[in-house]
Amino acid sequence: MGNYTHNSSASSADASPRLKPIDTKSDASNDDVDSGYSSAASSTMGLPAVTFTPYHLKWLNDRLETMEARDILRFCKVLFPNLYQSTAFGLTGLVTLDMLSKLEQEDSRSVDIIFLDTLYHFKETLDLVQRVQDRYSSTKVHIFKPDGCNTVADFEAIFGERTWETSAEMYDWYAKVEPQQRAYTELNVAAVFTGRRRSQGGQRDKIPIVEIDEERGVVKINPLVNWSFDQVHRYIKEHDVPYNALLDQGYKSVGDWHSTSPVAAGEDERAGRWKGQAKTECGIHNQKSRYALYLEEMEQKKREEAMAKAFQHNQERINCNNSSKVDAATSSSSAQPVQVSS
Repeated sequence: MGNYTHNSSASSADASPRLKPIDTKSDASNDDVDSGYSSAASSTMGLPAVTFTPYHLKWLNDRLETMEARDILRFCKVLFPNLYQSTAFGLTGLVTLDMLSKLEQEDSRSVDIIFLDTLYHFKETLDLVQRVQDRYSSTKVHIFKPDGCNTVADFEAIFGERTWETSAEMYDWYAKVEPQQRAYTELNVAAVFTGRRRSQGGQRDKIPIVEIDEERGVVKINPLVNWSFDQVHRYIKEHDVPYNALLDQGYKSVGDWHSTSPVAAGEDERAGRWKGQAKTECGIHNQKSRYALYLEEMEQKKREEAMAKAFQHNQERINCNNSSKVDAATSSSSAQPVQVSS
């Protein structure tokens, strides 16, 4: 994280809603070919960088269930190309980061980080990013913000105030989902480590260690899926890993300040996220939201209208050409001398 990059230049109109795998036979010398992915603008389709049959995926997960977290990380570093860690610097992500930093001593290869800055993070979270940067200076962090926005004022000038209340799905899309998908596209991501654990409850209670996110075109790896909150908390303390100061104030899972609250004794770890709402995920780990589907429908409609317009223009051009030919033939015919019989 001594190597810091901020990516927010691509327009949302250009960002693909999912990665597009390329044809690896087209250009063996191209870096995109080596990764198995091309940019969203590529129209060349082929196989993704990593594929599994259902049987192989189940077999792999069965074997990984018996392995320690550090061994899972070590194994995945060998197995997956274009491997990243996606994290908001929660406790599980910090444990993963610390373990990966220790594994660097074995092969000197670091795993870059993807951090989605929604612009609505707690100050304590942003302070943590700096402290982690100081501690793990060899790890590069790629920060993606809402498209075209660097500040809250920028975001609210485009989308309005308190959009997490007035249009929650739209907020999730522009603050989190679109930046994530732009990150996957720009970085040619094939696989990512996440900080999800079964003990967090909600939709996470049955997630496997390795899963295929077909909508986004990546493999997701949950290396600490079997750990409890106490285990990650204990690791953080024992290894003196920097952590969010909000943890000491009763927060166990930290997201945006407007949708995160402390957790009471006996409550689930993520009970403080979207408290009082029938919601447990923000959109980056679940199926497409209605807003995402709406955007896809609008994009499809736009493409169909463009095709219809192009067809109409082509027909008009053909008709115009035909009309010109008829006029030319008529003109040529009328110009011929008339022969009169004597």
